[in-house]
Amino acid sequence: MTPASADDAAMNDQPETVGSLSELYLGNILFALESCALSLEQQGKPVDAAFYRGIARKLAEAHGRSKIG
Repeated sequence: MTPASADDAAMNDQPETVGSLSELYLGNILFALESCALSLEQQGKPVDAAFYRGIARKLAEAHGRSKIG
């Protein structure tokens, strides 16, 4: 944990959770998953690439549902 994020957590009196961090960094996570999928495609592994794109799709859909409801 960086000093800035430690200060932020102390100010909020709320511990960081996997959910809150993944929501905060969702764009970065989706980008990393797509980068991984592209690399796997270049390696001739389309099934593996589809697996990681499936994870990204599930995360994006869940985020969309949480914003609607």
